[in-house]
Amino acid sequence: MDLDLRKLRYFVAVAEQLHFGRAAEELHIAQPVLSRQIRALEHDLGAALFTRDRHGVELTDAGRQLLDDAGPLLASTRAVRSRVSVAARGSQRLVVGFRAGIPVIPAAQAFERQHPDVVLDVQRMEWDDQALMLLDGRVDVGYVRLPIDETGLRVMPLYTEPLLVVLPATHPLAGKQELDESDLAGEPLVWHADPSTRPTRRPHPDSGLRVRGIEEKLEHVAAGRGISFVGRSETTFYSRPDISYVPVPELAPAQVCLAAAASRRSPLVDDFFAAAQATAATTAECGNF
Repeated sequence: MDLDLRKLRYFVAVAEQLHFGRAAEELHIAQPVLSRQIRALEHDLGAALFTRDRHGVELTDAGRQLLDDAGPLLASTRAVRSRVSVAARGSQRLVVGFRAGIPVIPAAQAFERQHPDVVLDVQRMEWDDQALMLLDGRVDVGYVRLPIDETGLRVMPLYTEPLLVVLPATHPLAGKQELDESDLAGEPLVWHADPSTRPTRRPHPDSGLRVRGIEEKLEHVAAGRGISFVGRSETTFYSRPDISYVPVPELAPAQVCLAAAASRRSPLVDDFFAAAQATAATTAECGNF
């Protein structure tokens, strides 16, 4: 049995809304039609995906598993459409994603010497969309920082870089040569909402101010709302008088990797992987000058 992608899109809409009426409005179809399609999908899979009662709609264990698997699958189909469209126009183009502070130039120059006829574009990514942009085809290959959800991706480690704590310039610890993690215990943390991404395990219990990019992070730190952490390469691109960067040697270093969708098998992507691996040391030096 082939999985019907239209039914899968309908399922994701209901799973995200947990409400058939709102999902039907989002999909611009009638609610009875949506209900029939979900029942048909459940029949195809031989598993109930939702529980429905007077309290509302909830995902079953099977439904949660399907939701986890559906994102990469649907993103992959969108990426296929995009690549076919590019190929139909007779053009060759490679889009390289990058995180703040990670130079693309060393690998790009090596790649372009091998492929002078390929247009190479770059696209900035943030921590919360780096995996999605690779899976949905907005970027073909990307420099990412761990942790990242590796589902549906192939990931190649390139190099590591030290983590530094970012403090308001007025903080008592600003300007120190280096700090221990214990020096920062109980400090409010300006970081991503996901606790698994936090470099230190000793923040203030109410920490976790949600930010996406380094610019937002530094604004909150400068305003005295907490401390944060960045890779050393990021500090070379973002210097300002109202913050202070201090090394914390005992923290695990940040891991920089190259990633692409596992389904994305192309000589161009493979050649960029090779160029990135060959220039990893140069890239690390450029990001830490």
